[in-house]
Amino acid sequence: MSDAADQVIERVSTKVAYETRYMRLREDRIRRPDGSPGIYSYVEKPDFALVVPMEDDGFHLVEQYRYPIGRRSWEFPQGTMPGMATADPESLAREELRQETGLSAGSMRHLGRLHCAVGMASQGFDVFLATDLVHGRAELEIEEQDLRHRWFPRREVEEMIRTGVITDDSSLAAYTLLLLGV
Repeated sequence: MSDAADQVIERVSTKVAYETRYMRLREDRIRRPDGSPGIYSYVEKPDFALVVPMEDDGFHLVEQYRYPIGRRSWEFPQGTMPGMATADPESLAREELRQETGLSAGSMRHLGRLHCAVGMASQGFDVFLATDLVHGRAELEIEEQDLRHRWFPRREVEEMIRTGVITDDSSLAAYTLLLLGV
């Protein structure tokens, strides 16, 4: 949450309406600036790390089936710790990269911190550029058993963005940070 002076909406009470080992749905009773009461529901998930693995003027992407949208999705490697745990962002980024692609980064540069779905989730993420890559074997989790990993030249990644093949908002925001040279 932000500084109390920045808060326009006051939380009166809070409760967990639903919870799994991956997320919580929280329901807060609130008071708006005009004094009227209300309810605000949102998803609590631990922060994640997203890695932009760059090699030979191209990028390593992963593709997997994303149940909520009912289709496969190309994206940069990303993930959270299991069981709602938190971790050092760079350590998490290195682990996600290794697990999903088998790659290890000789250099990892922090590009920035972002938030996704700010109107409905508390989750934020740190973006890292991984270079000086060493290839190894991926160690996929059970939820990732259909995950595919492939390298694409930069021009093809940009075409995938232009034509709507890549639609993952976090991957697109991370690529923007990279292009801005942050």
